[in-house]
Amino acid sequence: MMKTGYIFDESYFWHDNGSGTLYLPSGGYLETDVFVEHPSTKRRINNLLNRCGLMKELEQIEPRSATREEIEMFHTKEYVDKVKHLSDTTGGDAGDHAIVGRGSYEIALLSTGGALKAVDVVMNGEVDNVYALTRPPGHHAEAAKGIGFCIFNNVAIAAKYAKQKYNLERVMVLDWDVHHGNGTESAFYDTDGVLFFSVHQHLSFPNNTGYAENVGEADGKGFNVNIPLPPGTGNAGYIEAFKSIVEPIVNDYKPELIIISAGQDPGMFDPLGRMNMTAEGFADLTKIMMNLANKHTDGKIVFCHEGGYSNAYVPFCTLRIIEELCGVKSDVEDPFQDSQGYPDFVNEVEKKVINEVISIQSAYWPSLKVTV
Repeated sequence: MMKTGYIFDESYFWHDNGSGTLYLPSGGYLETDVFVEHPSTKRRINNLLNRCGLMKELEQIEPRSATREEIEMFHTKEYVDKVKHLSDTTGGDAGDHAIVGRGSYEIALLSTGGALKAVDVVMNGEVDNVYALTRPPGHHAEAAKGIGFCIFNNVAIAAKYAKQKYNLERVMVLDWDVHHGNGTESAFYDTDGVLFFSVHQHLSFPNNTGYAENVGEADGKGFNVNIPLPPGTGNAGYIEAFKSIVEPIVNDYKPELIIISAGQDPGMFDPLGRMNMTAEGFADLTKIMMNLANKHTDGKIVFCHEGGYSNAYVPFCTLRIIEELCGVKSDVEDPFQDSQGYPDFVNEVEKKVINEVISIQSAYWPSLKVTV
C-alpha cells in the first residue's frame, strides 16, 4: 500500500461560472442551463471516495493559497490584476470562455496552491504520491489570458515552482486531458528544463493547436511532444501511444519529478470529448506512469485534476486512478461496463498517428522506434 495524499477544499466547489449552455453563455435560442464545468462532477468524485470507503485510506492534505509572486512565475501582472478586478466586482470573462465569478480570484489562488502543496508533500517525502482535486482547472490558461474554464495554470506554475524550490533540472508534465494543453505548452516551449507531453483529441480545442510537428523551439526542440489522437480512440490506442512514445522518451529524459494534468474527459460519455476511454483504461495509464515514476523519480508523481464533464462517469474514472495510486482496490465495479462497445484494438488511423509522432520525435529521442 502506498501513502497517497488527497488534496481538496470545499471552496473549489464554490467557484461560480454562472449560467450557460454547455460552454456558451445562455440567450437567444440557448435556454439557460449550467456550464459543463461546474462543481457537480468534482463533488461527486469526493462523494464516491467517501461512499466506498477509499477516502479513509488517503492522507487528507489541506491546500494553501498561492502567493501573487508564485502566480506571476507564469502569468503577467496585468492579467492577474484583471482576474482580481473581475472577482472583486461584477465577474466576467478573463479571456476566452474563462469565467471569473465573485470571489473566484481567491478560489483560483487556492487551486494553484493545491498544486504547489502537492509538489511539496511529495518532494518532502510526506506521501508517496498525491491526487489534487483542484478547481478551477488550469492547463489552457496562457500567460496573459484565461482560456477554456482555466484561470491560472496550476500545473505550469507547479512545474516552475518545483524547479525553483527543489533545484530540479528535469521535470516532466504529461497532460492526458482530451483537449490540447496549449497553456502549459506555451510555458515551456523554448526550454529543455521541462519535458511536456499532450495526449489529446486532434483539433478539438483550442482551435488549430496541438499538432505533432509542434516540437518546441530554441533549447526546447524535442521537449514538446504532442500526440494528437483521432476521435474515437479507446483504451488500446491510448495504451499503445503511451508504450510506443511516452515510455521510451521518458526513459531517455530521466525526470526527477512527474506531474500529470489529469483530465478525465477522454472518457466515453463525456459531452466535450469524442474519445472512448473507460475507467479501466485510466487505471492502465496510471500504472504506466507510476512504473516510470518508480524507475526514475523514486515514485514521486503528482496528479492535478483538469477537465472531465460527465457527472455520471468521471467519478468512476478518477476512482480507478486513485486506487492505483494508493494500492487499495475498492468494491466499486464500473456500472457502465456491460454497455461499453469501445474498441479493444489499435486501428489503422491510430497507428498512422502514432508512427507519425515517432517519426518526428525520433530526431530528438534515440529510443523511439516504430512498433505498430
